[in-house]
Amino acid sequence: MSEVPVKKIVLTGGGSAGHVTPNIALIPALKKEGFEIYYIGSYNGIEKRLIEDYNIPYFGIATGKLRRYFDPKNFSDPFRVLKGFSEARALLKRIKPDVVFSKGGYVSVPVVRAAGALKIPYIVHESDMTPGLANKLSMTGARKICCNFPETMRLLPAEKAVLTGTPIREELGMGSREEGKRICGFEDDKPVLMVIGGSLGAQSVNETVRYALPRLLPHFNIVHLCGKEKMDNLKLSVPGYKQFEYVKNELKDIFAMADIVVSRAGANSICELLALRKPNILIPLSTKASRGDQMLNARSFEQQGFSMVIDNDELDEDILCETIYELYNTREKYVEAMCNSNLHSATDTIIRIIKEEMNK
Repeated sequence: MSEVPVKKIVLTGGGSAGHVTPNIALIPALKKEGFEIYYIGSYNGIEKRLIEDYNIPYFGIATGKLRRYFDPKNFSDPFRVLKGFSEARALLKRIKPDVVFSKGGYVSVPVVRAAGALKIPYIVHESDMTPGLANKLSMTGARKICCNFPETMRLLPAEKAVLTGTPIREELGMGSREEGKRICGFEDDKPVLMVIGGSLGAQSVNETVRYALPRLLPHFNIVHLCGKEKMDNLKLSVPGYKQFEYVKNELKDIFAMADIVVSRAGANSICELLALRKPNILIPLSTKASRGDQMLNARSFEQQGFSMVIDNDELDEDILCETIYELYNTREKYVEAMCNSNLHSATDTIIRIIKEEMNK
C-alpha cells in the first residue's frame, strides 16, 4: 500500500499582529486537512513570539522595511531584502512546500518572490480596503488574492481576486458570558459595553471614554482594553468599570459578555466583530496617524450596515455618549445585517482556495 504524500504549506507575514493572527486562525483547519505547516518570518519580529505557542517550525530571514518616504535606511534595506530573498529561496528548496500563503507585511515579500522563482504556487491575503505596498509587490505572481471588502475587488486583477473575509480564531466564538462577568467582577444585569482602545493612537478614545464614565456607568458595565501602559490607576476601583492593558485567553469570554463594542477600525478587529455579530461603533485612526486604511475600512462597514462610525477628529464626550445610546437602542438592526453577510466562512473559503491552487 503506497503512502499518501504529505501536504506541506509555508505561512508568511509579519511586522504587526494584524499580519500574523489570520495565519494563526488558519492553523487548526490546516492541521485537520493534514497539512505539515511551516512559518517564515523575520528573525525577531512579533510573528516569532506569536507563533511560538503553536509548535510550528519557525524560520527567520533578513528583512528590510519598504518605505514610501525618505529614510537613510532606504539605502541599506534593499540589500537586506536581497539577503532575505536568498535565505527564503534556500528554505523553500529545503522544505519543498506545495503552496505558500502570505498575509503580507514587508517580511513576506522575499518569501513570495522566492516562491515565484521556484514555481511554488502562492496566495496573498489583503486585509485592508486598499492594498499595502508589500502586497502590491507580491501580487504579480500570486495565483489568488483574497480580500475583505467588496470595494477592494475593483483594485485587483479580476481573474485573481476572491472576496473571502478574514479568518478569525475559532475559540473567539466559544466564550461564556457568565465567565466574562466573573473575570470583570460585574454582578448586576446591566448591558456590557466593551471598549477596544488598543495601542497605536488610542489615547483619544481612552480619554474620551473615561470622561464619559459618569454618564455611561448608570446604564452600562464597561470593560476597557486600553493598551500597554495606558491604564488609569485612579479608576481601578470604580464600580462597573474594568480595565485591562491586554487580554489573551480571557478575550473570548469578554466578547461573549459584550452587548455592544467601541473599537478602532483595524481590518482584523472589525472582521472579528462581524464574525461574532457584535453591534459596534468604529473610531478609525485619522490620516495623521495612519495611511488612511482604517477610515476606508470603517466607511465600508458603515455602508454595509455593520457599524456606526465616529471620526476621530470629531470625537468628544457628547458625541460618544449619544452614539453609544443610539447603537444600543438599534442594535438588532446591526446584528441582522451582520447575520446576512456572506463573509462568515473565511477559513473554509481560504482552505478551499489553498487546496485548489495546490492541486493545479
